Amino acid sequence: MTSPAARTARGNLPRTLLTALAPLAWGTVYIVTTELLPPGRPLFAGLLRALPAGLIALALTRTAPRGAWWGRVAVLGTLNIGLLFPLLFVAAERLPGGVAATLTAAMPLMVAVLAVTVLHESLSARRLAWGVIGVGGISLVVIGPDAAFDTLGIAAGLAAAATLALGVTLTKRWGRPAGMGPTAFAGWQLTAGGLFLLPVTFLVEGPPPAIGPTALLGYLWLCLVCGLATFVLWFQGIGSLPVTSAAVLGLLSPLVAALLGAVVLGQTLGPVQLVGFGLALAAIVAGQLPARGGQSCGGREPSWWSATFRASSTSRRKCP
Repeated sequence: MTSPAARTARGNLPRTLLTALAPLAWGTVYIVTTELLPPGRPLFAGLLRALPAGLIALALTRTAPRGAWWGRVAVLGTLNIGLLFPLLFVAAERLPGGVAATLTAAMPLMVAVLAVTVLHESLSARRLAWGVIGVGGISLVVIGPDAAFDTLGIAAGLAAAATLALGVTLTKRWGRPAGMGPTAFAGWQLTAGGLFLLPVTFLVEGPPPAIGPTALLGYLWLCLVCGLATFVLWFQGIGSLPVTSAAVLGLLSPLVAALLGAVVLGQTLGPVQLVGFGLALAAIVAGQLPARGGQSCGGREPSWWSATFRASSTSRRKCP
């Protein structure tokens, strides 16, 4: 007889696989930026990743927020995109890529803690333990022996993880506006984040660079795939999956970046890196397993409707 936990995990599998496509695609951002785009313009790349994608989504859906959702969309877009991109770029510029990736991989741990205060869930020692294992696995994969540490870079990396963790948790708490589909929801956040980035980009980097055919291809990939398509899947997944399960999928991004570095750039993955891969993948899989007994919030998994639309304190239930 199939256990409730197995049935729950199997029922979540299609949504988990779709959500996982987002961090898998985000793992290509580093190699696209370094190999296809003009050097020294990371904020401009982030701007073109966010703002055009958001405007395309809004043109396709023509759905606007109402009431308090104008402020909520602005907050979510700033946290999930507008603040996140500059912090990631500061961390990447001041730290070796492996150190920066390990710091941002702490996001699932922060989500597990925020879920206690923001979502009123019980603190799960199991999820915290697997989160630590996941961060350890990522560090084995991406941190080399010559890794250097910079105070401002470390602060930026941790702030990026905290910003994304808060954005993910608030997205789960507030759900999605009634009558607004996932494409419009992602579009408004991308637009809000892009508008936040617009003045920052021109103040820091100046006028846009010349864009040749190779760079145009890279910008289109960032905009249409790593921007529009993936954020639609990501925000839809946050609404339908347990928040800690969705967050731990973010560990896939540095793993894909490391694999592409080995395949495309000829970087070596030794035994230590392979062990790290195994630990990170184990943490990702364990993060998708439901609580013991497969029950959640009174003995049943939350439905798509309740996970997405119930945002009031009376409708949130304490979960292990």
